[in-house]
Amino acid sequence: MVFTLHRYLFRELLRVFVLAAVALTLILSLGSILRPVQEYGVGPRQVIHLMGYFLPITLTFVLPMAALFAGALVYGRFTSDNELDACRASGISLLTMVYPGLALAIIVAVTNLLLSFHVMPAFVHLAEKSLKDNAKQILFRNIQRNRYYSLPDSRYLIYADQANLQHDALSGVIAVELKEDGIKKIITSESAKVSFKSRDTFNEVQINAYRANQMGDEDEGEAELLSLTTEFGSLLGDDIKFKKIDEMKRIQADLTQFKPIDKLARDTYAQLVTELLARDIKTRIANSTNSFYELLGIPNSVRFTAGQCNVRDEEEVELTENVVVTEYDTNSKLALRTLRCARASLHIEGDKRAPILTMDIYNARIEGSEGSKLRHIVRGLIPPQAVEKIANKFRTEKNGSLQAEKLASPLSGIEQSGRLIYLQNALQRKIDKTLVQIKAETHSRLVFGIGCVSMIMIGIGLGIIKKGGHLLSAFGASCVPAAVLIVCIMSGKHLTENLGSQNVSGIVLMWAGLVFLSFLAVVIYGRLLKN
Repeated sequence: MVFTLHRYLFRELLRVFVLAAVALTLILSLGSILRPVQEYGVGPRQVIHLMGYFLPITLTFVLPMAALFAGALVYGRFTSDNELDACRASGISLLTMVYPGLALAIIVAVTNLLLSFHVMPAFVHLAEKSLKDNAKQILFRNIQRNRYYSLPDSRYLIYADQANLQHDALSGVIAVELKEDGIKKIITSESAKVSFKSRDTFNEVQINAYRANQMGDEDEGEAELLSLTTEFGSLLGDDIKFKKIDEMKRIQADLTQFKPIDKLARDTYAQLVTELLARDIKTRIANSTNSFYELLGIPNSVRFTAGQCNVRDEEEVELTENVVVTEYDTNSKLALRTLRCARASLHIEGDKRAPILTMDIYNARIEGSEGSKLRHIVRGLIPPQAVEKIANKFRTEKNGSLQAEKLASPLSGIEQSGRLIYLQNALQRKIDKTLVQIKAETHSRLVFGIGCVSMIMIGIGLGIIKKGGHLLSAFGASCVPAAVLIVCIMSGKHLTENLGSQNVSGIVLMWAGLVFLSFLAVVIYGRLLKN
């Protein structure tokens, strides 16, 4: 008889639970997909895929609420129809009849923990991969709709009159490179070709602008072909709340496994390489006009001299005063051209973990030629061994990845610019924040998952107590303790992530919310057993 009763109650709970979960999932899924549709301009096919990828996120919140609703409704109706009294008159205790609800609560708690720690992060990664694979379509579709697009995790804004996805072409192009306090440079072009190269964690986008003009703080000039290479970063944004538990452990072991830290580490490393290169050039040529500095490259190398060498704010070495550059073929050692100009620069392009240098020579005149001044670019130059030897100290010997904590520490024996100090401080803050975010996220998922049991049991208890009132009033009343738990979790997370406070207090607050909920459940069932 007891087994039949349990099966009856569990079947009713499951029916209401499934219906409530489906309804809430449909409503919340439509809401969660609006941002990607509006911001990224994804197509109908991608919308359907993204709805599936975001489903575990929705279920993390939907399942506890659906189970809470089912417990309050089913046990409230069971009591109001006097079925509970009939069972108790037959000698079946109240706790025995609550077993189906407890079973549902435990199933939901375990499912919630699995979703939050494993399933949800995996599906978010699939969503990110889907958007990464469609990055080119997203860029062109946004330009077609809005006439501009801001590249994610990049300082470039791309404006274009027309975008042709079939030919990867843009026409009427304006590319704006931003810096911290305004605009660094503007490039205009009649047409441009866009190409994407997939990296491990991001897409690299290259824009080849034809018949281009460049304007900036100091740089002005024309070029038949001007190439821009930048990172097309994460569209969803890399966040600890979307990480699996094993991923969080890997991040704690190797901080560069977390993309925001890796990006800051790469920027810091690139700035460090730039300043080491400037120091090496100064040592070699600053006091002697006859001493050339050599940079090997593929396919061409350069030898140059200059009167002055300085570090610009953002990963750029500036050469001024009687700059003479000789470009020659690396294999044959045959000189191709010698250029004279008032200014040239060296900067890093591509992957900053393995820096490759590009030399820009502005308003240059080819020696022995009476032609007009031109802008000449030499790519594929490799930093010298003296620079690489010092820079490699900030890499791991095992796989050559960057050591974020070492890069964030004060550097002894190296003169640091304000830009490098700023990047180091930003990297250290990001490391500290990430470590406390991992701690806060782990505890918040555990508290919410375990708290599902107390939350659902309170809903069942209030459903029995409010048997004479409206059934939905029991659900409404049981939402109050659930809201208290969520407030404690959110407040505890914010308190933990606040680097100026003792993060232990935030964790204590989260678990205090769970203790309060458990205590309330004990009080409710104590009252029911007395009556």
